[in-house]
Amino acid sequence: MSATTTEPATTSGNIYRPMLTRIAAITDEAPAVRTFRLEFTDPAVAESFAFKTGQFGEYSIFGAGESTFCIASAATRTGYIETTFREAGRVTRRLAQAEVGDVVGFRGPYGNCFPVDQWHGKKILFIAGGIALPPVRSVIWTCLDQRDRFGDVTIIYGARTVADLVYKHELAEWDARPDVRVIQTVDPGGETPDWTGEVGFVPTVVEAAGVTPDNAVVVLCGPPIMIKFTLATLSQMAFPLESVYTTLENRMKCGLGKCGRCNVGPIYVCKEGPVFTAAQLAGLPMDY
Repeated sequence: MSATTTEPATTSGNIYRPMLTRIAAITDEAPAVRTFRLEFTDPAVAESFAFKTGQFGEYSIFGAGESTFCIASAATRTGYIETTFREAGRVTRRLAQAEVGDVVGFRGPYGNCFPVDQWHGKKILFIAGGIALPPVRSVIWTCLDQRDRFGDVTIIYGARTVADLVYKHELAEWDARPDVRVIQTVDPGGETPDWTGEVGFVPTVVEAAGVTPDNAVVVLCGPPIMIKFTLATLSQMAFPLESVYTTLENRMKCGLGKCGRCNVGPIYVCKEGPVFTAAQLAGLPMDY
């Protein structure tokens, strides 16, 4: 597949036993969307823990169960991990009720990663929609923390409404940088009177941005319908499918290839992904 995996950390021989983390900070990103900064309670685990950008984990709240989310922080930053989630079910409702200082379980990291080290010298086009910015955020910060290793960096991010945009403070920080181009857009009708960004759907904004495919890599993540039409746009712009990367971490369940919930065609996403190129996905059923 597109990259090698990192062996998940563990505090025992039990692969189902989570490591313990404590919530160090909480950020409200959008309606029902929160970011947790988590620090491992075991100093030895905190010292040894490492992951690669694009990997994911299982986050648990005791008495409610666990849910799968990406690691949204940069692999270049140590001492903590961050995750962003939307309140949508039993586990995320309980997570949303947690406070700073509460304990959250973590299993991982699982899966392969974005091969960032292979992109040195290339220009990077990041495209994300809605709540799918968190896995892209990990790649963005990993690249920006090594900014001199990459060419032009363009970030295109869209959401249904202005309120639904996540990481608003970081979007402003990226936009203020002279070495990053940021384009934000909301769906027609989702703008506010003071909105200064674009109004339109992501594929149209991507086409208008005019990024050329020469020596370029694309990181694309969003709702399936957005991915479908954005891939068509990128194809029309002559971007090779081999240079377009995405993540199917939304397919994950157990993280270990045991439950079969991540099956797409002949592959198990948690064992062979979640990061794939568009070329690798081209022959799979369009149910991802």
